[in-house]
Amino acid sequence: MGNAWQWDLLDDSGARHTESAPEGRSPEFPTQSEAESWIGEEWPLLLDGGVAAVTLREAGAVVYGPMSLRPAE
Repeated sequence: MGNAWQWDLLDDSGARHTESAPEGRSPEFPTQSEAESWIGEEWPLLLDGGVAAVTLREAGAVVYGPMSLRPAE
């Protein structure tokens, strides 16, 4: 898929959360915008499923993160 964009789904300890997705990763997306739109829609379900934070990667390289899914207090 070329330079695919993908989220690492992390638990409270920072390890990949494999209960929410195989290998603790999101589906792959062709653009950063599509990846960010997906997390914008899915974060409440991921948080309910035990994902505490996410890290965005492009072709395996970290773009940013980890970013908490918990609302700011």
